[in-house]
Amino acid sequence: MNCIDFDAHFADYTAQWMKEHTKDYRNYDEMEEDMPNVYMTFLNTPASWLQGVTPGAYFTQYEDAKDLVDWLNEYCDRGITVPDLLLDQIQAVGKPCEKRLVALLKDDMATEEAKMTAVGLLREMGSDLPKMLYISWQLNRNDHDDLCDNALESLEEMGRCAVQPMLEALPKANRAGQEALLDVLANYPGNEQVFQLALRLFRENPKRRALFASYLGKLGDDRALPDLMTAAKDDTVMYLDFIELRNAIEELGGTAPEREFDDDPTYDALFGTDK
Repeated sequence: MNCIDFDAHFADYTAQWMKEHTKDYRNYDEMEEDMPNVYMTFLNTPASWLQGVTPGAYFTQYEDAKDLVDWLNEYCDRGITVPDLLLDQIQAVGKPCEKRLVALLKDDMATEEAKMTAVGLLREMGSDLPKMLYISWQLNRNDHDDLCDNALESLEEMGRCAVQPMLEALPKANRAGQEALLDVLANYPGNEQVFQLALRLFRENPKRRALFASYLGKLGDDRALPDLMTAAKDDTVMYLDFIELRNAIEELGGTAPEREFDDDPTYDALFGTDK
């Protein structure tokens, strides 16, 4: 595949255009505001570096799903920015590209950039085809994993169709995986397994109580109130964490205790002498 750097060609086009049209604008800001129109002109102008085809029409000549996804992968391999126009064409071809994108996600040789791009494309296409793959990634994940986080965002957007398989996977996941899945499952109250996990993590992670308190608030089970109230009364809880605790308590129908935060530097920075 010929991986043409469309960004570089647009940069050259823009530089030449600016030289030719500087006098047409009162200042640089006015010129910058006209960039969307310049880009549209670029897309619709036949280009010698495309053998006379316009940039906007170049990728529309190709409709084979394998070729298009392999092309995306090759751009990433070569370290060249994937053209938005190629991504647009993959979306335009639609369903035939979904299986090829999922195959790319399973390819151990594919770069993380290629996989991140594939996850984003599948999400924009509204595909739930990679649902089970994304869940499997969460089972033994690390705390910080951009690809897994990207997949988790897709699972959240898939809605209820992803909930039952996530619930089934929850007991098999490591700690980081359980926390990741909980982030999505907390949006679906009523499951005892999810509630008990959120409550346990709240109790076991005093430095992260704010996060798990927010989950407990979403889950809407007032059995969490005693733990939330105890934490809210803890003198070591800082102002920002207390706000999350108070929000969760109120979501569950309780009334948070009154607290003073005169010695909290964050509170002082926010409210100063007006506190």
